[in-house]
Amino acid sequence: MNSVGATALPSLREEIDLLEGPLLQDGQPSWTLHDPVRNLFFQLDWPSFEILRRWHLGSAALIVAEIERETTLTLSQADVDQLKLFLQGNELVQVAAGSAASMAARLQKRRGGLGQWLLHNYLFFRVPLVYPDLWLSRWTPRLAFLFNTLFWRLTLLAAVAGVVGVYRDWDVFAATAVDMLSWEGFLAYSVTLVAVKILHELGHGVTAKRYGCRVPTMGVAFLVLWPVAYTDTNEVWKLTRRDQRLKVAGAGIITELTIAVWATLAWVWLPSGTPKAIAFLLSTTTWISTLVINTSPFMRFDGYFLLADFLGMPNLHNRSFALARWHLREVLFKLHEEPPEDMPRGRRTALILFAWATWIYRLVLFLGIAVLVYHFFIKAVGILLFLVEIIWFVAKPFWSELSAWGQRGAKIRRSRRARVSLLLLLGGLALFVVPWSVPLYSKGVLQPRSQWVAYAPENAQLTAMPFANGALVPAGSTVFLLRSPQLQAREAQSTARLEQLALQSATAGFNSESRRDWQILHDRQVAAQADQEAVSADHERYAPVATNGGILRDVDPDLVPGDWLARREPLGRVVSETEFQVVTYVEATAIHRIEPGDRGLFVADGAAGPVAQLKVLSVDRDASRTLSEAVLANTFGGSVQVREKQGALYPELPVYRVVLKVTQSSPEFAQHSWRGGVTISGQPEAPGLRFVQTAASVFWREFGF
Repeated sequence: MNSVGATALPSLREEIDLLEGPLLQDGQPSWTLHDPVRNLFFQLDWPSFEILRRWHLGSAALIVAEIERETTLTLSQADVDQLKLFLQGNELVQVAAGSAASMAARLQKRRGGLGQWLLHNYLFFRVPLVYPDLWLSRWTPRLAFLFNTLFWRLTLLAAVAGVVGVYRDWDVFAATAVDMLSWEGFLAYSVTLVAVKILHELGHGVTAKRYGCRVPTMGVAFLVLWPVAYTDTNEVWKLTRRDQRLKVAGAGIITELTIAVWATLAWVWLPSGTPKAIAFLLSTTTWISTLVINTSPFMRFDGYFLLADFLGMPNLHNRSFALARWHLREVLFKLHEEPPEDMPRGRRTALILFAWATWIYRLVLFLGIAVLVYHFFIKAVGILLFLVEIIWFVAKPFWSELSAWGQRGAKIRRSRRARVSLLLLLGGLALFVVPWSVPLYSKGVLQPRSQWVAYAPENAQLTAMPFANGALVPAGSTVFLLRSPQLQAREAQSTARLEQLALQSATAGFNSESRRDWQILHDRQVAAQADQEAVSADHERYAPVATNGGILRDVDPDLVPGDWLARREPLGRVVSETEFQVVTYVEATAIHRIEPGDRGLFVADGAAGPVAQLKVLSVDRDASRTLSEAVLANTFGGSVQVREKQGALYPELPVYRVVLKVTQSSPEFAQHSWRGGVTISGQPEAPGLRFVQTAASVFWREFGF
C-alpha cells in the first residue's frame, strides 16, 4: 500500500445530496451531486458514483479493492485521488479543525482586491429582483392549460393562419415595419422587448415549477453592462429525465414563439388601431429576439443549454474549448497527447468546429461591444473600458494558450511538425515586412483621349449636314449648319440700326443740333457695333466647328435637314481615332502605390469588348469632390460609392482620379465609350504592413485628446 492509499480520506459534508441522473450518451448511468448551500450541481459518472458510495471506508486502497470485487469496473488509487482533489477543490468535504485561517486566506485570494472586484463586476454581475417561488407555486396549477395538447394544436393552426394572412397582406406588413423606423418606434420596441423578456423568464419558471423544481430568484444579469434577464433554474439538475430538462431550457423560446404566433394572427384579424399596432410589435419583436438571440449556442443563452442537454454534455463550452486547444496543439506541434475526453471521432470533430465558431462569434461580439463602450462613455473612461475588454476577452485567452505551450517547451522543441509550423509562421510574418506586387483593381471607362461634342443652341433648325455618321472630319471643319429665325431677325435689326447710326453720324456736320449730339451718336454707334459682333459670335454657335480631327459618331439616324432641335440636344461627337485613354478612380488607401508610368490592363465588362494595354498618365493630387464619369458610380453598375445631390454625384469615400493612356489603339475603341475592369500593377507593398499602418492611424486618431 503506497503512502497515498494509506492516507485517510476527508469526510464529505453531511448536507450534500446524491441524486439519480439521466443516462449518458455512452449508455452508462449518471448521478448528480447537489450542494444545497450554494445551489450547485455536479454530474458524476458511474466510476465516480461507485467511489462515493464507498467513501465511508476512508481508504483509497479499500475502495478500489471493494469496487473490483463487487462490480465489473477496474479502477486504481489514482482515480480515487483524482476524485478527492475534485471534492476538495469544490469545497464538498468537511473542514478540518483549525483550518479557518487557511479558508479565509483562500476566500480573500478568490475575491482579490478592489481592482479585481471592480473588473469582475463590470464584466458580469447579477441583480436579483424578485423571489418568485411561492408566487409560482400558486399560479402554476392555474396555467396548466398552457401544457395541454389541445392548446398546442390550436397554436399550430394559429401559426398557419397567421403566416397565410401576413403573406396576403405582405405589403401592409412591410410598410408598417418601415413606419416603425423612428424614435417613437424604437421606444415602442424597447418596451415590448422588456415585456416579452419578462414572459420569457416566466416561461422558464412555470415549467421548472411544474416539474417540482424550486425557483429562488429572477432578475437582471449585466454582461459588460448589457442587461440580460435571468431565472435561477439550477434545480432542474435534480430531474432524472433529459426531456424534462430540455423542456425547461426551451420554455423561454417556446413562450416567445407562442406569443409571436398568436400576435401575428391577431394582427391579421384586428382592425387598424392601437390593438393592431401592439400585435405587430409583439409579433415582430418575439420572432427576431428568439431567432437572433435566444437560439444562439455561442453564448450562454437558451440555445446553448438546449444543445448541451440534447448532447448530454454539461459545460459544453469548456469541454469543446479544451478539445479545440488540444487539436490546435496537435496540428501545430504533433505532440501525440491524449485528447481531454475519449469520444467518437465524428463528435470530437463537431465539437472542435463548434469551439472555433464560438471563438470567432465571441471575438466579433466582444470587439463590437468594446467599440460601443468606447463611444458611449467619455473618452478617457471609454479607452480604459475598451482596453479592459480587449485584454480580458481577447488577449487573456491567447496568453493562456501561449502559457500552455511554454509548459510543453521541451516537447515542442523536439517536434518536427513544430519546425514546419515555425517556418509557416515566419512566412506569415514576412507579409508585414516583405513587399508584394499585388495589383490594384478598379472600374474604369475607355474613351477617346480627345473628343468634341456638338450641342444644339436655342431655337435652332438644322439646314445641312456636311458629314455623315462615321465620316472622317478634319480639324476645324464645320460639322453641322444651323439657322435661327430669331437670330436672323436680331441680325437684321442690328444691321439696320448700325446703318442708321452711321448715316446720322455722317450728316452730323451739316446740322448744328446734330453736332451737339455727335458724342451721343458716336456712343450709340459703338454699342451697335458691339451688338453686331455679338450677333456674329452667336452665328458661330449655329455653325459648330470641330476642335480636333476624328470620326463623327453618335449622330441620330433620323436627323435630317429641316428638323427643329431642342436646346442642348447632342448632335454628335468627333472622336480621335488614334489616341485613347482610360479614366478610373482609386481609393485613398491605395493611391500612394500608383505613379505615372505604371503599367495597367483594361478589360471591357462581360469580356465582349476591347482589351487594352495601359500606362498611367496622371494621378490627381487631391481627392475628387464630384464624379464626372457617371457610369463609374455604383448606382449605374460602377464601383464608386456615391450619393446624388442636385444632379451631382458625390463620392462617399475619398477617391482620386487616375488617367491611363492606351499604348496600343484599335479601331473598335472609337465606336463608343467602354466600361470595364482596370488592373494597375502599382508599387510593391507589404499587405500586413499596410494593415498595421491603417490600424495605427485609427488608434492615433481615436486615442488623441
